[in-house]
Amino acid sequence: MKFKIKSDYKPTGDQPQAIDKLSNGIKSNEKYQTLLGVTGSGKTFTVANVIEHTQRPTLVLAHNKTLAAQLYSEFKQFFPNNAVEYFVSYYDYYQPEAYIPVSGVYIEKDLSINEEIEKMRLSTTSSLLSGRRDVIVVASVSCLYGIGNPVEFQKNVIALQTNQSISRTKLLHRLVQSLYSRTEADFNHGNFRIKGDTVDIFPGYADDAFRIHFFGDEIEE
Repeated sequence: MKFKIKSDYKPTGDQPQAIDKLSNGIKSNEKYQTLLGVTGSGKTFTVANVIEHTQRPTLVLAHNKTLAAQLYSEFKQFFPNNAVEYFVSYYDYYQPEAYIPVSGVYIEKDLSINEEIEKMRLSTTSSLLSGRRDVIVVASVSCLYGIGNPVEFQKNVIALQTNQSISRTKLLHRLVQSLYSRTEADFNHGNFRIKGDTVDIFPGYADDAFRIHFFGDEIEE
């Protein structure tokens, strides 16, 4: 799918010229370009148009979570039919381990993880591994830290489609290998459950679960 802006506004003033110059610079492989503008001048809208013009996967870096959240919301509105992802640190609170020599006190490491942000990080990884080109990742400096080898991530991707030949047993084995847990009670992210020829899977990155119907060793729907 191609990037397609959805907006009631059209580029005006200096925006068309800026869009053309930035787009041409990217196509000419210019390493550095700067877009200047006061607050409220439509810089995000200008960048959105550059993304639409160049049709390239885009990483948008922000210096803090607040700005990243604002940019994510704006790009999400401009590109409702494309993959706009949010990748920031999932720690609500982080206390590293420490030792205070004067008092002889040792402080253990303590942390609190935001499950919603963790889900959005997994969604980002899923979009990047999907092979689709219409991906925008809005991130803080958290993206500079490695989350694992992409090759290893790719090995654990489970691709399913209608009429695919795969035994239910093999699918369940793959799910367990990918650290999914079987449950019949609290069905939540990272779980799967079985009901006859039906397997429900709740990915860690999704808002909704998937239901797979088997007919023998074939995915019926």
